[in-house]
Amino acid sequence: MTFALTAPARPKATWTFLRAPVSLRTWGATAHVLLDLLVGTLTFTFVVTMTAVTLGLLCTLVLAIPALAILLLGARVIGACERARFASLLGVPIADPYPVFEGTWWEKTRTWVLGAAPWKELVYALLLFPLGVIGFSLVVTAWSASLALVTLPLYLDRLPRRAVHLAGHEIVAGPGLWGLVAAGVVGLFVAPWLARGWAALDRAVGSFLLGRTSTEVLEQRVETLEVTRSWAVEIAEAERRRIERDLHDGAQQRLVALAMDLGLAREKLDTDPARARELIDHAHDEAKRAIAELRDLARGIHPVSLSDRGLPGAIPALAGRSAIPVDVYVALPDRLPAAIEGIAYFIVSECLANAVKHSQATRVSVRLVQHGDTLFLDITDDGIGGVDPALGTGLTGLVERVASVDGTFVVTSPLGGPTEIRVELPCAS
Repeated sequence: MTFALTAPARPKATWTFLRAPVSLRTWGATAHVLLDLLVGTLTFTFVVTMTAVTLGLLCTLVLAIPALAILLLGARVIGACERARFASLLGVPIADPYPVFEGTWWEKTRTWVLGAAPWKELVYALLLFPLGVIGFSLVVTAWSASLALVTLPLYLDRLPRRAVHLAGHEIVAGPGLWGLVAAGVVGLFVAPWLARGWAALDRAVGSFLLGRTSTEVLEQRVETLEVTRSWAVEIAEAERRRIERDLHDGAQQRLVALAMDLGLAREKLDTDPARARELIDHAHDEAKRAIAELRDLARGIHPVSLSDRGLPGAIPALAGRSAIPVDVYVALPDRLPAAIEGIAYFIVSECLANAVKHSQATRVSVRLVQHGDTLFLDITDDGIGGVDPALGTGLTGLVERVASVDGTFVVTSPLGGPTEIRVELPCAS
């Protein structure tokens, strides 16, 4: 078992600036900007052509409708491809703005055509061409000019009169040449930020025209909160029923038996002291069992170790009671909100119990790391796999608990294993 308590380190600004020319983020942004010209040319040509065809066929409505359908379907394809390009090259996920269409075919078609999403995608397809021309020119000029200046000493002798003609001046070998080389080196560190800056502009335009509006985001947020609130209420109600059932079937029955034994012992205390002693001994055993069950019940509600030491103390203690060896790694800079700690503890507890019962695993790994305002929880075992929350494997309750705080719960469990459960919980106080 391993345990650590660390805070994630942040890269220094100087190092970020120096490694910009070789950063994957820089080359992703550069590739995105360069592709803008190619993609923009294709989309601009398609939209202008189909718009002209549609307008030209307005006199024959029967032919204009299929042309308009092709135009809007093309906008749908363009939007989907561009959202995928933003996600792959810039790492920017843009949510699909199209709602779930319901109703008859005519109602779905009317909602689609009258909605804002396809028309915004058409505007994006038209804007991408001029933006692509400008961005391509700026980025290519910045990179090529910088590289040309840096490598100038390698081909200076091949130039006419072995000199560089710049702004009416003739620069030959000497201090002027090395000044140009120095300018090229500076340009190599400026060009990445120019590419990133133009990619940021692309991202802003794409998010506005290819994604959801603020109103749509708020509506989706309200719907999500309504669902998660109902789940939270159901979870609390199920927990209350579980506590009542455990009290009724466990400690309460033992306390009733304890009272009966003590009553019988009191009646026989004078007439049959030996029998009274047996009843008192039995009552004493029942009292200890009732105390143990109440202690287990209290631990299930909220463990003392979790309240006192938080997840860094409670998770290793929980892993130590598992029948399967567990490797634990915890990296949390501070205490988390009590609700998040409780959910994380419950998830680990249930997953370890499921691993013991069903996975046939020989080892389990539990990893908790906090990055920013998100707690990442990974639980992996080397068992037989085949876990599916839809098949009643006991994970549905965990999914609902995570969703009640706007977290994510992902299960990867191919047949033959291994099983990996990845949970992300927002932990901002």
